Amino acid sequence: MRIIRDYQFVASPDRGASAAIGNFDGVHRGHLSVIELARRACPEAPLGVLTFEPHPREYFAPHAPPFRLMRREARAHRLEKLGVDRLYELNFNAALAGLTPEEFAGKVLCDGLGLRHVVVGADFCFGKGRSGDAADLERFGAEMGFGVTIAPLLGQTDDTVSSTAIRTALSEGRPGDAAAMLGHWHRIEGPVIGGEQRGRDLGFPTANMSIDGLHLPAFGVYAVLVDVLDGPHKGAYHGAASLGVRPMFGENRPNLETFLFDFSGDLYGARLSVGLVEFLRPEQSFEGVEALIAQMGRDCDRARAILAAL
Repeated sequence: MRIIRDYQFVASPDRGASAAIGNFDGVHRGHLSVIELARRACPEAPLGVLTFEPHPREYFAPHAPPFRLMRREARAHRLEKLGVDRLYELNFNAALAGLTPEEFAGKVLCDGLGLRHVVVGADFCFGKGRSGDAADLERFGAEMGFGVTIAPLLGQTDDTVSSTAIRTALSEGRPGDAAAMLGHWHRIEGPVIGGEQRGRDLGFPTANMSIDGLHLPAFGVYAVLVDVLDGPHKGAYHGAASLGVRPMFGENRPNLETFLFDFSGDLYGARLSVGLVEFLRPEQSFEGVEALIAQMGRDCDRARAILAAL
């Protein structure tokens, strides 16, 4: 998959795609349906996804609480797995934000990227002040020579599948419900960073990862599926993870600590993808280290049983 970040300097092989447009945070089932429509609209064309970085919401409200379900690297990794050929990850800045809907359609979609076909959700808005809608895009496409498909919103029972609904499920400790909307386990991806090595001292060495900038799921212990994405230990593992602030050890920055079952090796610097499968219990403090170790053992036993049944 090729990643293109500037619509003004696009090589000829990267033009002419059939592209789904949106933010694609989480790459959930609604996003998958839009991408599939783009694939089917022009099967002979490269399959593209057009998105923005930073997320427009981050650009306009940089001090708002973190809301993203995945970082840009995790999104690209997921889209590549889905067979996307071209990821147009455009730099969202003042110039792009200031384009009118017609300018966006003409300068970006038509002249810049040379898209053959675009697919958007029925609730799609674009251009300065979000003043353009899907019907406007359809009209511009007819005038400028690119096809437009408007995808209906995808519902699940009485709720629309959305990043907002997925965030709510994760905040409430319901990763299974989040996975049903995502079409895959919610995953936290990033490099293993140095920690305080408490887990090693307790007999449960963990791989520590930052969760800065991401929406925070419920703090607690989870059964997890772990993919080591690179390095000598690359592969798939089962494990248990603690997500939160580790209240037994004072005030701490939230992070993710993952214990891989039946694993021995050094993971520092390796990239991990940790899938949250089931919420086991909330974070808590214990009367002493022995009680903590006993509970960690029970957590791991329960996680092993859950993951073995998948």
